[in-house]
Amino acid sequence: MSKAERLIQMMITINAKKHFTAGELADEFSVSKRTILRDLQELEQAGFPLYSEVGAAGGYHILKERILPPIAFSESEAKAIFFACQALQYYRDLPFEQETVSVLKKFLNCLPLDVQNNIMQIQNKVVFWIPDRHCDSPLLKEIFLIAVNRHAATIRYSSTYSESTRTMIPIGLYAMNGLWYCPAYCTTAKQIRVFRVDRIREIIEEKPCPKGKYSVPASIQEYLDKTEVENDCHMKIQLTDIGVKRCESECLLASGLKIFPTGGGVIDMDINHAALEWVADFILPFGRNATVLEPAELIERIRQKICELHQHYCKSE
Repeated sequence: MSKAERLIQMMITINAKKHFTAGELADEFSVSKRTILRDLQELEQAGFPLYSEVGAAGGYHILKERILPPIAFSESEAKAIFFACQALQYYRDLPFEQETVSVLKKFLNCLPLDVQNNIMQIQNKVVFWIPDRHCDSPLLKEIFLIAVNRHAATIRYSSTYSESTRTMIPIGLYAMNGLWYCPAYCTTAKQIRVFRVDRIREIIEEKPCPKGKYSVPASIQEYLDKTEVENDCHMKIQLTDIGVKRCESECLLASGLKIFPTGGGVIDMDINHAALEWVADFILPFGRNATVLEPAELIERIRQKICELHQHYCKSE
């Protein structure tokens, strides 16, 4: 085994062990202890985060922020990575925003010049546009890590109408139309609620969640699948061509959208009863480009909103 191959294999081995001695590595790689010490010194100089302890119980520890061993990518794979990152560039906040910038710089600098130029062309020709909501989510990374660690968090939350203190057990995160959402079990409401991350003003306390005490989906995908099953209201909305185009950009409604070859379309789907208020607000500006056929409750909500607008703009002086 060449020295370069041995160093790469050592990085992989060290990442797996986290704690080891020079003697253990010497036995594993069939080289002298002195050779291993030189190799470890080279890895440290290259930035590999090792910490050594002297004494009978001493050895080497790998620090929390580990450096991963080199990975070989094809040219197409390298382009695919930058293409995927292009989809994130218009999000105001990301869980690992600084790390995303640094890793792309490192990655780009390691590529041949012609591949770099090719990737720049991809970045100049493709945009995944996301509406700029002007809403900062400074606690996005913290909420993400709380969800990953399966912890509970007591937060100060600002809703549309009030501000309150809640204890939540995050299921995960999802992004939609430029906003980040966190479905979580709310111990106050004793049910799963969806929190907008930009409205979380403060994390007051974080602590491990008691195992088995609350019924919380293990993953965000499990939550989404369960939500689809629990939809308890059938909705049908007839659309013109203009209405179809507007609904295609809204992922919730697009999932139930059927487009007719002759023009127009229809939204025909089951939906959670709690979402009807949002649907009424979304559909109202469509005017005659959308006609709600069912449920009757949605029709009534739209009528009420029209009456409120009429009173607001057309009341007699």
